[in-house]
Amino acid sequence: MIEINSLIKAYNKEVVLNIPELTIHQGEVFGLVGNNGAGKTTLFNLLLDLIVPSKGFVVSNQIKVQESEDWKAFTGAFIDESFTIGYLTADEYLGFIAELREMNQADLDQHLNRYTDFFNGEIRGKKKFIRDLSKGNQKKVGIAAAMMGNPEVVILDEPFANLDPGSQFKLRQLIKDQTADFGTTFLISSHNLDNITDVCSRIVILEKGQVVKDVPKTATTLKEIEAFFTGVKEEVGFSID
Repeated sequence: MIEINSLIKAYNKEVVLNIPELTIHQGEVFGLVGNNGAGKTTLFNLLLDLIVPSKGFVVSNQIKVQESEDWKAFTGAFIDESFTIGYLTADEYLGFIAELREMNQADLDQHLNRYTDFFNGEIRGKKKFIRDLSKGNQKKVGIAAAMMGNPEVVILDEPFANLDPGSQFKLRQLIKDQTADFGTTFLISSHNLDNITDVCSRIVILEKGQVVKDVPKTATTLKEIEAFFTGVKEEVGFSID
């Protein structure tokens, strides 16, 4: 589905991302973890053609993202609040995205009905501009928009940040339902290891711009990842070297 080939991003000769090869398969829920500055957001920005690679390229569903915009038709994303339009209300913005996705009102209502519990009565029907919503509610609007039209690929950068525990749980279920119902390929980054190991079928650890671990989810994945970041490995038999 997504293929990364010899991908390098450097600023002033400092390499911040260097991934020789990485493939993300259709229907996979791909988790990306790493400390601050590891290169997670840089990778997502390259996948979305928001920045230009220093070397290499990304292919999404056989389309080179740097050479064509056709991939946008089947891709949804939310990186931060800049992905929304702050001077619109949530209803106005969601309606605007629905038009871009060629959805009618019935399609829009059906989609947003899935988010009723997630929105918790704080999003729809309000006259507040998106920029005046809390960070968590801005994120909820962006996530709902990213999944609109059931895209084949959805990229979410730190989707659980700024959400209360109840909303985090509801988002986890929304991601699971989206994958089960539509076979969506998700790419999700997070500092919250509990959430990422719950929803993802595969987890990659980035460190200083390089992939250092690439593991499928198992019963011990959370302990293995915690062991990597804490250096405590005796109980799980996880090799950090």
